[in-house]
Amino acid sequence: MNASTHFRRRRQLIGAASALLAMPLMPARAVAAASRKTLVLAGPQASVSFPFLHMIDSGALADVADKVEFRVWSNPDQLRALAIEGTADFIAAPSNVAANLYNRGVPVKLLNISVWGMLWLVSRNPDFKTLADFKGQEIAMPFRADMPDILFSLLSQGQGLDPAKDFRLRYVASPMDAMQLLITRRVDHALLAEPAVSMALRKTQSFPVSIIAPDLYRSVSLQDEWGRVLQREPRIPQAGIVALGQARQDAELLDKVQQAYAASQRWCYENPDDCGKLAASHIEMFIPEAVADAMRVSIPHYATASEARPELEYFYQALLDRQPGLVGGKLPDDGFYA
Repeated sequence: MNASTHFRRRRQLIGAASALLAMPLMPARAVAAASRKTLVLAGPQASVSFPFLHMIDSGALADVADKVEFRVWSNPDQLRALAIEGTADFIAAPSNVAANLYNRGVPVKLLNISVWGMLWLVSRNPDFKTLADFKGQEIAMPFRADMPDILFSLLSQGQGLDPAKDFRLRYVASPMDAMQLLITRRVDHALLAEPAVSMALRKTQSFPVSIIAPDLYRSVSLQDEWGRVLQREPRIPQAGIVALGQARQDAELLDKVQQAYAASQRWCYENPDDCGKLAASHIEMFIPEAVADAMRVSIPHYATASEARPELEYFYQALLDRQPGLVGGKLPDDGFYA
């Protein structure tokens, strides 16, 4: 290399170094955010998903991903597929499913429990006040062997009833299917999760459905039965948010999502009418007023996974004593709890 060429190369290197030095330093969080193109949040058509929708609309996670999207899972099998395939970063899930996935080796971590009771029996009989009152009755029951069915069975057994013999349980694929059976008078009772409860009540107060299915009542609250039968607080650690795959190892991301979810859930409870409009704008089947009704009757409690652990372990142990496979055969260890 002659002197002229060497001189030109030296000037080029100095120039490049000077340009790099002149660039503003990018904080570590921005570097991490730039590498994450899309963050996927998934949840059911239920109140546990409403904070996700607000997080997206409010831009709460704009600094950690270029795009944040919401995907609906409609049944527990779809939820398990999302978790096993790793096609979502955070999933709203029933607490027993989260424990089951973890104990079966799926890389998940529980962030929080945000739903502490949203299951009600809806009935044509205004006088039914406890599960025992429904003895001998046909009840539409969504999600066989999953959360609604599990809790119904546990609480029935807790008051000396055999769910397989003392009731005629008509299993259906989803709460919405149970609601349709109810409002078309094909059953007189259904176990529903909010906001399907409030939607059924709203729909039957309006023409023409009111002619087909008049006089539905919000009957037994399973969370109240939990407190009465088991002599505990009338709340159930029912559902929360789970981090999947690589997301569960990113402590900063977990903290960001945890804080954003808690703030958005608080917003939903403080602004039920606006929450109803938000949910209906994302999920067509929702009635804004029914979502608002659902928020007003839900338990406004929030706990991180660690804070909820004592109540979760009581619930998990109750399931283990009856059907160990529901939580994967054992209590989850420390690695499950964020």
